[in-house]
Amino acid sequence: MPHIQASAGTKLYYEDVGSGSAVLFIHEFAGDYRTWEPQMRHFARSHRCITFSQRGYPPSDIPIEPARYSQDIAVDDVLAILDGLGLQRAHIVGHSMGGYTALHLGIRHPERCLSVVAAGCGAGSLPEPERCRQQRLQAVETGKMFAEQDMSISAATYADGPNRQAFKNKDPRGWSEFTRMLAEHSALGHSLTMFGVQAKRPTLWEMEAELKRFVPPLLVVVGDEDEPCLEGSFFLKRTAPTAALLVVPRAGHNITSEEPAAFNAALSELFFAAEAGRWLAHKPV
Repeated sequence: MPHIQASAGTKLYYEDVGSGSAVLFIHEFAGDYRTWEPQMRHFARSHRCITFSQRGYPPSDIPIEPARYSQDIAVDDVLAILDGLGLQRAHIVGHSMGGYTALHLGIRHPERCLSVVAAGCGAGSLPEPERCRQQRLQAVETGKMFAEQDMSISAATYADGPNRQAFKNKDPRGWSEFTRMLAEHSALGHSLTMFGVQAKRPTLWEMEAELKRFVPPLLVVVGDEDEPCLEGSFFLKRTAPTAALLVVPRAGHNITSEEPAAFNAALSELFFAAEAGRWLAHKPV
């Protein structure tokens, strides 16, 4: 199985298919490298597509030290994938937790990004300190759930959250597959990721000054029934000068697999415009 070594010897599993300009996909908290199959099959016809499992997600390594999980380390892991494959630049497509990482990469290393996608991004990121504190406490409780319960029970609970109901109702077969794959994950990896990344990362509002200077073409995608992510997605559109916003109707958090046709079409437009230098053509200087 192909792996790339990241910091402290952590090995990250990846898959690489196709040729052309590169696209790197970064999965959500409840996903893994398989989450992006609808995108890998579609875009590998015209692009070089890379998907990987983040640290803590099999078949990548699962470090047992809490200090080896953080938002900064997640960004460094993406750089390790790019460097390990000899890629100077790529379209960076992130979903939810992966969307935060994609944004941080675009802020810190814009030269490595042909474009950036932040899909279903913003959960737990709120402008009011008290609401934000409550969200962080909820993240800690979720981390405890994964640490203390059997993975099959935690996965069933997490997969049945309010912003997953649109997927469950419209595509029960797809939702069941998502739930089954989530149950195959590591309880330890999930708890440490929730404690080290989700509960500690800066909010979008805390990133405002950096987002105002965002350089790569940015596409923000959110389902209109993904309530925890709507406010953050609108904030990204208002704040980042290169941002466009797509709100997908009657869609929840699993936007990449729940509405793959709409999602892939939006990515195709972004990739073409970004590579042609025309992403901001509607804003003539």
